[in-house]
Amino acid sequence: MKFLSLFDVIGPNMIGPSSSHTAGAASIGLFVSKMFARPIKKAVFTLYGSFAQTYQGHGTDRALLGGVLGFETDDPRIRDAFTIAEERGITYEFIGDEKTATAHPNTADILLEDPDGYTLLVRGESIGGGKMQIVRINQIEVAFTGEYSTLICAQRDVPGVITHISSCLSAYNVNIAFMRLFREKKGTTAYTVIESDEWIPDEILEDIKSSPNIQDLMLIQM
Repeated sequence: MKFLSLFDVIGPNMIGPSSSHTAGAASIGLFVSKMFARPIKKAVFTLYGSFAQTYQGHGTDRALLGGVLGFETDDPRIRDAFTIAEERGITYEFIGDEKTATAHPNTADILLEDPDGYTLLVRGESIGGGKMQIVRINQIEVAFTGEYSTLICAQRDVPGVITHISSCLSAYNVNIAFMRLFREKKGTTAYTVIESDEWIPDEILEDIKSSPNIQDLMLIQM
């Protein structure tokens, strides 16, 4: 028998009619905005499956954009996400793709761009009860839920990088819940994703950056 938590039964605090189509979508947008951690100039949302079919009627578009703007799932400003984005000078676009098959029906790609042209492309899935998971960063398949403090290291896939990251984590006594390496192919860009059930010290970033093989770091505290 599948275990059901009280959260699964009553659902999350949220704005909108659906935990999957609004709360989960807002959670995806919020997490991606924390990954980006830069001023946002433009946001492009590509929606798949049921998201593509119902995103306007269920408010998925407002929820995704509201999350990107930094709003929690129960923030009433989600209703006015379009207006607030325009007031902040953020352009946005929604693309419904009903042809491309995805692993989960409630899937969205979020492409963010800052004023200097830096971009980040992230794919998220709304998996029910307001929960989500991240399944792609740029063109690399990943898998993590965002339920923990998360450190994402973009790196050159060469020997010694994992050892360097692990040593830095050990020096700061970071309690690792999960640590995984994701890569497209050997020797190219890879992502190490570390999840901890504790606060990850910000100071660790400078130590990890001391390796020339570290390309980028994203720290999302939960």
